[in-house]
Amino acid sequence: MNIILLGPPGAGKGTQAKKLEDKYGLKQLSTGDMLRAEIAAGTDLGVQAKQIIDRGDLVSDDIIIGMISSRTEQDDCQNGVIFDGFPRTVAQAEALENMLSDKGQRIDAVIELKVDEEALVGRLENRIAEMKAAGQEVRSDDNAETLRHRLATFREQTAPIIPFFADKDMLRTVDGMQAIDAVEAAIDAVIDEAKTAS
Repeated sequence: MNIILLGPPGAGKGTQAKKLEDKYGLKQLSTGDMLRAEIAAGTDLGVQAKQIIDRGDLVSDDIIIGMISSRTEQDDCQNGVIFDGFPRTVAQAEALENMLSDKGQRIDAVIELKVDEEALVGRLENRIAEMKAAGQEVRSDDNAETLRHRLATFREQTAPIIPFFADKDMLRTVDGMQAIDAVEAAIDAVIDEAKTAS
């Protein structure tokens, strides 16, 4: 089973992906983590990617899809994967569908965690206040301004893939503002529906 988790930074994708891994034996794939691993391992792909990143450019869709293609063939991905942070564009979504199709696979569910952005900013500000009160160090990029910028980037870059999947009747939306257990239960219901349909 292959799942795409969509949602802005702070929506809880990481928390839910971990639960899905544990429950269904899926593997969460973060393209950022995968790139760093390829670079650290010094693979041909890693060397290529490092040169591109060092120039300040974005790694091409072809390289990312190639990396995902080889990663999904590893043993820990046999039950399926959770795509986190990918695809970000319609071109990437189409390339991912084609790559999976070539392997006789498909995307089984696209789950959007819908959140109230101002509430996310409020949550972050509360967490920072609690950390400061407890004498804990707060990361320099852990602030409302940075979060607002990341939310805006998500809206601009990733928003177009939401109608892309909605038009194919693949998109399911879950209220990400609920308690973690309620979000998990809603995601489980989407997965049950996808299993029934397949």
